[in-house]
Amino acid sequence: MSDVTMPNLAELLDDLADESQPIYAKLKHAISLKISSSDWLPNQRIPSEAEIVKALRVSRMTVNRALRELTAEGLLVRHQGLGTFVAEKKAHSALFEVHNIAEEVAARGHTHRSELLVLESTKATMEEAMTLGVRTNHRVFRSVVLHFENNLPIQIEERIVNASLAPDYDKHDFAKHTPYEYLMTAAPMTEGEHLVEAVLPTKIECQRLQIQSTEPCLQIKRRTWAGDSIVTAARLLHPGSRFQLFGHFGR
Repeated sequence: MSDVTMPNLAELLDDLADESQPIYAKLKHAISLKISSSDWLPNQRIPSEAEIVKALRVSRMTVNRALRELTAEGLLVRHQGLGTFVAEKKAHSALFEVHNIAEEVAARGHTHRSELLVLESTKATMEEAMTLGVRTNHRVFRSVVLHFENNLPIQIEERIVNASLAPDYDKHDFAKHTPYEYLMTAAPMTEGEHLVEAVLPTKIECQRLQIQSTEPCLQIKRRTWAGDSIVTAARLLHPGSRFQLFGHFGR
């Protein structure tokens, strides 16, 4: 872990000019800019409260509040006896949008790959039929895909697909393209819904995600429509330490 240098700290003064905000909020914004622009990198130790107080000539209470709130928001992490560091960036998805996980990983400058664990063509169970809005015994595809970011597993994707709307799903090359890519071509999404909750993984899910049984996971249950028909229902499971959801609300 490297340290943020005092010249970097002095540059924060350039970002504290907005008089409409409280000083702690301006300091938070200035530090956030340093992190988002990669001037301050993950695992870098930032200056102590005392160093910031001395360099910027602001109160210790102001600095403490800014650092405390940035820590609560996940941008910083504090290690007892060592100092405060820039947090590792978690993978994240947009809460109100559906994106291709491969593109999200690439946007972070990382490498995506996937492993197909299950792919079968079968008849819908009663529960699957209710989920997809079809008759029992309607033909569906079931798939399980494990997604990696820089060779670290970040998502188990379990999916059922209405075979009448995506008839070539079982011919798709999942090593080269994600299920999202085929489905958006075969039956472009017009509507979707999310159900998000925290869950504990099963033994096999722990093995697939390479996590401990005590680590909570973020589960997203998603259904998507093309017109009036439900195309697919998916269960997406992410290790809590490697993933976050992001949403932006308009005024």
